[in-house]
Amino acid sequence: MSAAYDAVILAGGRSTRLGGTPKALLLAGERTLLETTLAAVPDARNVAVAGPPELAKLLGSTVPAGCPGRPLLVREEPAYAGPAAAVGAAVAALAALADGNRDSGESPWTMVLACDMPQVAAAVRALLAAAAVPPAESLLAVDSSGTRQPLAALYRTADLRAAVDSLAAEGLANKPMKALLARVQWRGVDVPPTSTADVDTWNDAQTLGVSAGDLP
Repeated sequence: MSAAYDAVILAGGRSTRLGGTPKALLLAGERTLLETTLAAVPDARNVAVAGPPELAKLLGSTVPAGCPGRPLLVREEPAYAGPAAAVGAAVAALAALADGNRDSGESPWTMVLACDMPQVAAAVRALLAAAAVPPAESLLAVDSSGTRQPLAALYRTADLRAAVDSLAAEGLANKPMKALLARVQWRGVDVPPTSTADVDTWNDAQTLGVSAGDLP
C-alpha cells in the first residue's frame, strides 16, 4: 500500500439512461459493479458507500480485505441530490468515525469513486502510486482523451473535508462535483485507457462487458 486512505463510493444515482436499473447491481463478470468497486480499494482503512438502503444486504456480506469493518452505508439528503451531496454525506460519516476513534486517527487520503467504472482498479493503482510523489495535492484521474474525472480521484482528506464544509454553508444539494473541486488544489494523473470508462447507457454496458444479470 503506497498511502493510507479511506474510500467513498457513490452508488445511488437515478440511472435514468438505463431506464432506472441500479448501476450498483449490474454485473461485471460474476460481481456487481458495487462489489467490483469495493474490490478496487482492498487496502482502504474505512469505506463509506453513498446509496439507497437496498444495498445494505449486499454490503453486509462484502468486506474488502484489510478493511477493519463493514462499509458504512450513507444517504445524501434529500435522496438523489447529486454527487457533491453524496460525497458530503460520506465524508461526514468517515469524519465522525475518525473522531470517534482517536487511536487510529484520520486517514490522510480519501479515494472517491463512482461505482459505474468496471475497470477502475487500474486507475486506483495509478492514483495510489502518484500519491507517493510530491507535491501533495489531491489527485484526479485523467483519461487518454484528457478528460479529468473527479469521481475517480484521491483527495487529501483535510482538503476534501474543508471543501465539503465550505460548500455546505451554501447547501450541497444539486451541486456538481466541480463545485467541490474548485475548493481543492489538485493535479492530474494519467490512467490506463478505459480504466475510468463508465456505464451511462446500455451501449456502454455492452462495450464494457457489463450486463443486467438477473435484475428484472
